[in-house]
Amino acid sequence: QAGALVHVYNDGSIHLNHGGTEMGQGLFQKVAQVAAARFGVPQEAVRITATDTGKVPNTSATAASSGSDLNGMAVKAACDTIRDRMAEFLAEYHQTEPATVRFEGGKVYVGEHERSFAEAAKLAYEHRVSLSSTGFYKTPKLAWDRIRGEGRPFFYFAYGAAVTEVVIDTLTGENRILRTDILHDAGASLNPAIDIGQVEGGYVQGAGWLTTEELVWNDKGRLTTHAPSTYKIPACGDRPDVFNVALWDDGNREETIYRSKAVGEPPFMLGISAFLALSDAIASCGAGYPALDAPATAERVFLTVDRVRHGV
Repeated sequence: QAGALVHVYNDGSIHLNHGGTEMGQGLFQKVAQVAAARFGVPQEAVRITATDTGKVPNTSATAASSGSDLNGMAVKAACDTIRDRMAEFLAEYHQTEPATVRFEGGKVYVGEHERSFAEAAKLAYEHRVSLSSTGFYKTPKLAWDRIRGEGRPFFYFAYGAAVTEVVIDTLTGENRILRTDILHDAGASLNPAIDIGQVEGGYVQGAGWLTTEELVWNDKGRLTTHAPSTYKIPACGDRPDVFNVALWDDGNREETIYRSKAVGEPPFMLGISAFLALSDAIASCGAGYPALDAPATAERVFLTVDRVRHGV
């Protein structure tokens, strides 16, 4: 579930607050796009303030790639409430039907009449029309019986495919990702530039999880790889030299925000492609089965190559 608070001021500016946390994933950008689209104004007219439970209480965790889905729909609900109030007033003001009112290109069209959105907001304010609203959204169609294992725990699924080319040094186990091609399902993407970046980051993180991020405990059971100085995460030099990402945008049959899909965490699993490519490369070294364990560090790649060569 998610909530939102939206204000339209009589100068045409829009202020909103929602329950999602911006942590660099582009959530605020996407939600601002939703608000701008509902009112037909440039995104520059929209301002978002930091998440505050004094404005939007009982917020859900910004996790599981649900931020845009939940908060985008809550903002849409709030914006539509204000927009419908304005449309109803303007239709009455011009003696026509609300269905004839359109919000497009920074203007409001009422039949043959047109005025800027700012002028429409000012006129509505002067006629005592409320230009503030809350919005609320809860994901529909969810029901899950954990005991019986029956129901529908997810609203929809996201899909992706990745092909990875790697090279390994059979004498040392050193390896590199040479090329990766990804096709990922983002539904009708709200912002393809952000989503492609999320896919790229998710893949690299997933590849690091399965190739370099090794947990090591000492003889006393203490974790020794506990900090960046001892724990190897992928860096910019670990990304593929050739990195092609495309979005499959054939839509989403479920009624999400503009038929988009979550795209933050699902691409993480595409990193499995890098791990399996290493396994396939090792298989070419001999007739044995490459029982490669994750994470496929250089040491494990070298030892697995040695076992395959000797048929162990």
